[in-house]
Amino acid sequence: MGKLKVLPANIANMIAAGEVVQRPSSVVKELMENAVDAGAGQIDVIISDAGRTLIQVIDNGCGMSASDAVLCFERHATSKIASATDLEAILTYGFRGEALASIAAVANVTLKTRKAGEETGTQVTTGDFGTVKSSTVSCPPGSNFAVRNLFYNTPARRKFLKSDNVELKHIIEEFTRIAITRPETGFSLTHNGRDIFVLKKAKSLKFRILDLMGSNVVEDVVDIDTSTSFLHVSGFAARPDSARKTVGNQYLFVNGRYFRSAYLHKAVMKAYEEMIPEGFTPSYFIFLEIDPHSLDVNIHPTKTEIKFEDESLVFQTLYACVRETLGKNSFGASIDFDMEGAVELPQLGRSFEEYKGEIKAPAIGTDPSYNPFTPNFDFSSHTDRNENYGKLFEDRAISVSKTIALQNKYILTTVASGIMIVNIRRARERIIYENTVKALEGSRHVTQTALFPVQVQVGAAGRLLFDDNAETLQKLGFDISPFGPDTVVVNGVPEGYSCEEGKVSSLVNDIMVILSENTGTLSEVLKQNMAEKFAVLGASNGENFGSPTEAQHLIDMLFACDNAEFTPGGRKIVNIMEISDIDKLF
Repeated sequence: MGKLKVLPANIANMIAAGEVVQRPSSVVKELMENAVDAGAGQIDVIISDAGRTLIQVIDNGCGMSASDAVLCFERHATSKIASATDLEAILTYGFRGEALASIAAVANVTLKTRKAGEETGTQVTTGDFGTVKSSTVSCPPGSNFAVRNLFYNTPARRKFLKSDNVELKHIIEEFTRIAITRPETGFSLTHNGRDIFVLKKAKSLKFRILDLMGSNVVEDVVDIDTSTSFLHVSGFAARPDSARKTVGNQYLFVNGRYFRSAYLHKAVMKAYEEMIPEGFTPSYFIFLEIDPHSLDVNIHPTKTEIKFEDESLVFQTLYACVRETLGKNSFGASIDFDMEGAVELPQLGRSFEEYKGEIKAPAIGTDPSYNPFTPNFDFSSHTDRNENYGKLFEDRAISVSKTIALQNKYILTTVASGIMIVNIRRARERIIYENTVKALEGSRHVTQTALFPVQVQVGAAGRLLFDDNAETLQKLGFDISPFGPDTVVVNGVPEGYSCEEGKVSSLVNDIMVILSENTGTLSEVLKQNMAEKFAVLGASNGENFGSPTEAQHLIDMLFACDNAEFTPGGRKIVNIMEISDIDKLF
């Protein structure tokens, strides 16, 4: 007797589910795509416990007949493919016919559906081992899928789901990718009874992006609209001066379908060469329209990877279109005014006349307590807290004659054996790191209140991040409150951070990146990792020194740290230039 056997349908479905249903967001994606393909004008997504308990997608599309409602849960059941040639010209989202069978294999599914014009609808429920029950019900036209207890029969899969914050973030990403492509369709997303998105039908793609991402994104983009003999490129690309150090809001679509492509991302980045600093990334929303016979969307179970017939030609065309668009808008090489040491320029622009009358000569600041001939730092008081590197300074008691902040990059001060040089940014990084660790362990950062609160539009997904991490941010010294569905108000920041409006807006965006990478647990390793990120962020966000006393205060705080010699990443903070080394210069 042979060893080979055909697997039962329920086991085959569970294996297929491993490819199609990777996490709750996979279910959201498949059900939303089916709703779009059904011609729905309104699609509502209801989530409980980040999809673990419930994923419900309701649409007012064409609905299904009683026989189709049962058949749709069979593997390879589809209305979109009839012959092999149909695979060469796919324009719909779903076509494999595996999604519902795969979902039903790892969850309890209830479907209520009715075709327009029919008096009654059909309810179908799935159970263990692929069992399906159907009955007649009263329901509105369209389809209503309720997926409960995801991975209830595969506990290992359920165990490896991430925190609710992480899983909800993935759901929002999938929701956004589909909602962008259909501005003519209304969408909503609700989590645990709270509305995250309520999107009415939009006038245009730009208005849909505005609803999803906020005005801060839309105001910084320019239109792309170029056609060639085989490819039409449209959408939006960000102004070079709005590029950020973090990746976010990069979207590629082909024939209405979202896809990932590191290769075509390089084409966009190449178009921005010499316009943005290295390590910065612009936002873009680019739509490609191409003959469906020239691409293959059937190379990956999740359908997020595309194979073009001539990928190099698509690369060159995309590069040329983006470059041309940037050129038409007269964007040259941009200057990063957030870089350390860069000059601060007033942003008055066309409103200059309004403020001209208020401009006054700057007042000269003095520090009456400062005496250049009196030492104002007692290094010996910190010796016990710096045992690890005490040998470095043990015979070099500081005898300060003057403390100088050099270009807001270094602090120079005399010591017994020469000159001590402190890297300001690295010193701040060490101080903020240790304060952040203590704050995460239960103590609290000191908050400095902003003179004028700053509103920052962060989008619905960003608002959710700040809501879910409010307690942690309060511990760290941030006073950030919600304002509307997609905006936060920064009332205060930790001591040492800048309250200047432009820096606060940039700070908020950087915080969003840090929070989105946090898994929701604060084990020792993750706590240190988060503290390091906030330390780097705070070090680049600090105010310029206004007096020698402020520079001295930074030195005091540095040597009160448990380790004043190195940053958390191991970079040197303090160096001493010996008198003998100075003598060699002359």
